Amino acid sequence: MAADDDGKLSNVMTEILLTLSREPLHGYAIKLDVEARIGDGYVLGSGSLYQALQRLERRGLISEVPELVTDDGRRGRTYRIEPGGTERLKRELARMDRVLADARRHDIETEERAS
Repeated sequence: MAADDDGKLSNVMTEILLTLSREPLHGYAIKLDVEARIGDGYVLGSGSLYQALQRLERRGLISEVPELVTDDGRRGRTYRIEPGGTERLKRELARMDRVLADARRHDIETEERAS
């Protein structure tokens, strides 16, 4: 699929794009960032992570940066977001904003706002 594709993004794929929008990272750092942002003891399994990374890469939304080295000096698979990935992330976040606005119009509060 092309980088401008509008295929559905899973929640994990959206979280990965959000993570990579800040800086290129290797898989384990992506996993830790996603888990920390979701919270509530969420564990992102390696299989789910790498399957989502492969799908994003096939769609041209991210790419591997093989020349980068991990924090401990080993070569690792490091990923970066591509321009099409940034645009796709923006569209997904706008969609989420519309969903939240609709929920609020129907007096449905999120946990954060209800507290």
